[in-house]
Amino acid sequence: MELKIPILQLALDFLNLERALKIAKEAVKAGVDWLEAGTPLIKSEGLDALRALRKEFPKVTLVADVKTIDVGRIEVEACAKAGADIVCVLGLASDSTLKECIRAGKNYGAKIWVDLIEVKEEELEKRAREAEIIGADFVGVHTSIDEQMQGKDPFLGLKKVVKAVNIPVGVAGGINSETAYQAVKSGASIIVVGGSITKAKSPFKEAKKIKEALFEKKKIKSEFFKRVRLTEVEKILKKVSTPNISDALHRSGEVETLFPLFSGIKIAGKVLTVRTYPGDWAKPVEAVDLADKGDVLVIDAGGQPPAVWGELATHGALQKGLSGVVINGGVRDTKEIKKLKFPVFTKLITPTAGEPKGLGEIGVPLVIEGVRIETGDYIVGDDDGLVVIPKNILIETTNRAMGILEQENRLREEIDQGSTLAKVIELLRWEKKKS
Repeated sequence: MELKIPILQLALDFLNLERALKIAKEAVKAGVDWLEAGTPLIKSEGLDALRALRKEFPKVTLVADVKTIDVGRIEVEACAKAGADIVCVLGLASDSTLKECIRAGKNYGAKIWVDLIEVKEEELEKRAREAEIIGADFVGVHTSIDEQMQGKDPFLGLKKVVKAVNIPVGVAGGINSETAYQAVKSGASIIVVGGSITKAKSPFKEAKKIKEALFEKKKIKSEFFKRVRLTEVEKILKKVSTPNISDALHRSGEVETLFPLFSGIKIAGKVLTVRTYPGDWAKPVEAVDLADKGDVLVIDAGGQPPAVWGELATHGALQKGLSGVVINGGVRDTKEIKKLKFPVFTKLITPTAGEPKGLGEIGVPLVIEGVRIETGDYIVGDDDGLVVIPKNILIETTNRAMGILEQENRLREEIDQGSTLAKVIELLRWEKKKS
């Protein structure tokens, strides 16, 4: 198998073969070199996915990402007979399994790719060398999707593995047009790309862009398909919707019964909590002075009137640069607040103000509509409602929400090309079967 480095490999991680074939056609036209039948696709469609890809693309190198960890001979034989040129076995598999895969590969004409996913960082070089000695044709440094969502660098350990072995090294893990050439500079021969092509509005254009980045040896800006770290979280939270975040949280986190004061609101920021008593606006006003720029005040006044927030407090919040306020209680001066375009979510509207008695606390945990909210959590609000993201899963949830937005962009494009949602996702096929 001749390698014209760098090789661009497309991971078709679909549950639906028809969608995989459609995007593969666009990607191959754009210059993708190798096609990978991803693990979800093989689990969903079986080895017929390999057969269909081989029939459609008789001259394209076909990779079967079965992630073999046992019964190596059987799986390699089956994949090779179904049309695979390369079969992936896990580096976590035993040496005996690796040997069986390699023997079977020689018998049935398939190369063996050892995937180092989940191998501990301190063991990467050692396991890569062992795989090469046993007879592997390729090794792959792979940051899993779940680790990508936590902001892990896909290139950690790549340079070390490249130096440790003499066989070609592949790399996978959230690569896009901004990072593709970085992978080549780090020594990778095979660049495995998934979502940045398969979720793109135009897989053809995105694949072309990544090929250009590889061969022009440059970074090309990408709006989507990036996984962020803490410093970039707020930028992404302002881009995604509360439905995206709710989906990322497995349909949880919504603070019910609080509504936006006017349409078009977008709140996204770190929470500073305030507990007060109905009508006691002292602590809410004090909290404005204690908050940092970009914070969102979340005020719990028991969901009761009188008002604890109004126009003058809003002016102060704007001067401080706050992103918004959420009030489980009453707000007034709504006409003036709307003119100021300051984002407010509230439980109720009332003309009556309370008195600044100074009761309550700032920075304490709250429970509003059954949702626990702590200072340092993040809250996002828009026309669909409010969702709280616990601080301990902030990065992961943000990245998963972005992934959902990207997926919806692709689905919308396929629907607008003349289909329906039910047809695109093969809805009836995936309905839960009754016993």
